[in-house]
Amino acid sequence: QVQLMESGGGSVQTGGSLILSCKASGGFGSNTCKGWFRQSPGEEREWVAFTDPLGTSKMYSDSVKGRFTISQDKAENMLYLQMSGLKPEDTAMYYCVAGAAKEGRCYIIPDKYDFWGQGTQVTVSS
Repeated sequence: QVQLMESGGGSVQTGGSLILSCKASGGFGSNTCKGWFRQSPGEEREWVAFTDPLGTSKMYSDSVKGRFTISQDKAENMLYLQMSGLKPEDTAMYYCVAGAAKEGRCYIIPDKYDFWGQGTQVTVSS
């Protein structure tokens, strides 16, 4: 069982930066896609980014591409999301997720991820 705990959220002004961290208790596992989703009140969960089990393939939603960077520290069982150029529309609860790769592929669908953290709030003011 993977337990995920996010940290690093906060309030920033437009154009600011934050780094979100996610600690996986017990480790992520060897065949695991790892990523981030976000959700604003009244909205559907939105995929943000994922990295494949080997960490060689990283994908981003169009809304964050070029501004956010996903990375991991395998030795420390940590996943990160570096966010820069933040905009008010980035305001949301951010969730760290993990799920088994399916035939070597990772997905942008929430149901493909079995493990979710409690979330960390990011608020961007104009």
